[in-house]
Amino acid sequence: MKRKLEAATVGPFSAGIISDGICYLSAQGGLDPMTGDVVPGGIRAETRQAMENIAAILASGGMTLDDVLTVTCYLTDISEWPAMNEEYASHFGADQILPARTAVAVAALPLNLRIEIAATARAPR
Repeated sequence: MKRKLEAATVGPFSAGIISDGICYLSAQGGLDPMTGDVVPGGIRAETRQAMENIAAILASGGMTLDDVLTVTCYLTDISEWPAMNEEYASHFGADQILPARTAVAVAALPLNLRIEIAATARAPR
């Protein structure tokens, strides 16, 4: 049985789906959920907003960032990886076991985003 997590999307897809105890999140970018606009401020601001968007979608399904198992980061400029990495890490506690993660460079992302972050998480039983 699948359960859809509700959040605004910019295309024909679900923000998240829970199935068999796993939550699969569509990649989130640095879009302000109120306006749908890319947040200003570059990679750090976009990473912060993407992580906040992920946290909000997880919360709608009774989860937190503590439940995240894997993350994939898509960056349009791999030279921004160190700045993205710093901001990303700030969203997890110092004693927290960090999710497994992959970061890859891509030619472009929708809406001129600099980053999108996809995640899977352990869903509540």
